[in-house]
Amino acid sequence: MMQIYTLPEVIDHHFFQFNYNSFKDKLCILKNKEINMKETAQAATTQKKVKGILDRSITTREVIFLLAVVFCLSPFISPPIALLMGLVIAQFIGHPYLHLNHKATHILLQISVVGLGFGMNVSSALKAGKEGVLFTIVSITGTLIIGFLMGKFLKIEKKTSYLISTGTAICGGSAIAAISPVIKAQEKQISVALGTIFILNSIALFLFPIIGHALNLSQTQFGMWCAIAIHDTSSVVGAANKYGSNALEVATTVKLARALWIIPVAFLSAFAFNSKSGNIKIPWFIGLFILAMIANTYLPLGSNISHYIVYIAKAGLTLTLFLIGCGLSRKVLVSVGFKPLIQGIVLWVIISVAALWAVTMLA
Repeated sequence: MMQIYTLPEVIDHHFFQFNYNSFKDKLCILKNKEINMKETAQAATTQKKVKGILDRSITTREVIFLLAVVFCLSPFISPPIALLMGLVIAQFIGHPYLHLNHKATHILLQISVVGLGFGMNVSSALKAGKEGVLFTIVSITGTLIIGFLMGKFLKIEKKTSYLISTGTAICGGSAIAAISPVIKAQEKQISVALGTIFILNSIALFLFPIIGHALNLSQTQFGMWCAIAIHDTSSVVGAANKYGSNALEVATTVKLARALWIIPVAFLSAFAFNSKSGNIKIPWFIGLFILAMIANTYLPLGSNISHYIVYIAKAGLTLTLFLIGCGLSRKVLVSVGFKPLIQGIVLWVIISVAALWAVTMLA
C-alpha cells in the first residue's frame, strides 16, 4: 500500500534530503581542498629543495680550491708545486674545508703509498731495507736522545718536545698521531709538534733534491738519505719521486720500514710517561704496501695495470701534499712558537748532516 505523507511531513522529508545532499557535497569539496593543499605543499617542498640546490652560492674560495685540486690531479703539477699552491691558498685565500683536511690527508697518503707498492719489486725492496736497517736504528736512537736533551736545555714542555723528537726520528705526522694518545698529549701540544714538522717538511721537499743534484748523489744514496732525514712519508716520497724512480723505490721502502718503529717506540713511550690506558695505533697500511709489492712481483698483473695504479698513486700523493700545504695556515704557523721550532730545526739539521755523511761514506 502506498504511504501517504501529510504536507508538513513532505516538507520535512525534502528539507532533510536537501541538507544531507548539501552536507555531502561540502564534505567532498573540503576533502578535495585538503588533498590539493597537501599536493601543493609537497610540490612546494620539492621545488624549494631543488631551488636550494640550484641557488646555492659557491664561494670564490671554494671555486679556487676545487680548481687547484683538479690541477693537482693533472700531470702538469709536480709535488713541490702542489705544496707551494697549498701554502699560497692557506696564507691568502683560506681552506674552505679545513675541518676535513687532517682526515683527508691521512687517508689519501695511506692509499697513495699502497698504490706505489704496485710499482716495486720485492727483491729490490728487501735489499734497500737491509741497507737501511743500521742507519734507521742509529738515527732513531740518536734523534730521541738529542731531542730529550734539547727539550731540557730550551725548557720546552715535556710532551711537546717528545712529540717533535719522535716525529723527527720516525715518520713525522704519522708518528705524532700514533704516540700522542699513548702519552695523553693535549691538543695544543699535538698542534705545535705537527706544525713544526710540517713546516720543515715543506722546506725539505724543495731543498733536498737541489742538494742531492749539487752533491751528485746516486739514486740509492739520495733515496736512503731523504728516507732518514725527511720527517713525513709524503715529503719523502715527493722528494724522491722528483729525483728518480730508483730513488723513489729505495726511499719508500726504507721509510716504511722506519715507520714500523712506531710500535716499539710507542710501548717505550707508555713506560716513560707512566701511561697505561693509551691506545697504540699500528700502521696497518704498511702490510697492504708489502702485499702490493708481492702482487706486482709474483702475480701476472701486467705492466699496463701496474703503470696506471702507480700513476694514480703519484697523483694522490701530489694532492696529499697540496692539502698539507693548505693546512699550514697563518694560525698554525704562529701557534708553533720560537723554542719548539728551534728544537725541530736543530734536530733536523743534525740528522740530515749525519745521514748525508753516512750514505756518502758508508753506503
